Amino acid sequence: RDRQRIIWRDTDMVDLLYWRDVKNTGVVFGASLLLLLSLSVCSIISVLSYVALALLSVTITFRIYKGILQAIQKSDEGHPFKQYLDQEVALPAQLVHKYSDIALGRINATMVELRRLFLVEDLVDSLKFAVFMWILTYVGALFNGLTILILGKTYSTTWILTMSFGKKMCPLSLLHLLQTQIDHYVALINNQVKDVVGK
Repeated sequence: RDRQRIIWRDTDMVDLLYWRDVKNTGVVFGASLLLLLSLSVCSIISVLSYVALALLSVTITFRIYKGILQAIQKSDEGHPFKQYLDQEVALPAQLVHKYSDIALGRINATMVELRRLFLVEDLVDSLKFAVFMWILTYVGALFNGLTILILGKTYSTTWILTMSFGKKMCPLSLLHLLQTQIDHYVALINNQVKDVVGK
């Protein structure tokens, strides 16, 4: 039997990042934000266990429901997830090689740069790095890593969303319909920030 192959394309990621498909991007953004918020409260083992249990409870309940329906209606529809079981879920080797080569190049460049900084090849650069690390100690005292990840994810997603509106890439979304109201409130916030900074 032929197996369908699920292939992740680079354009899928671009579509998600630029909110071209608002529904899919909202689901991915919401799920990943929920995961990060869950990780800030529970351990990763607990979060993964709860996610797996939730998914299993939904799929097992659906399978039992379909089995009872088939028994009552005396039909032979087969397994309710057959179309998904027939799909081959595999990462293309070319894609894995491409991104692993990119990651390897960045890791090697980072190791060379860290060696240069820690072994004080250039005194000024090492001092700048020391000051940066000292500032990060204060950031670390105020926020934990997950909080910074949550803030960064939220900021980057909303920034990409505003950039995509500027390019008219997502004309049918609710935010585009409310753009004048949003611009009004953004202007109010900017004015308040300027007033506070000006004092």
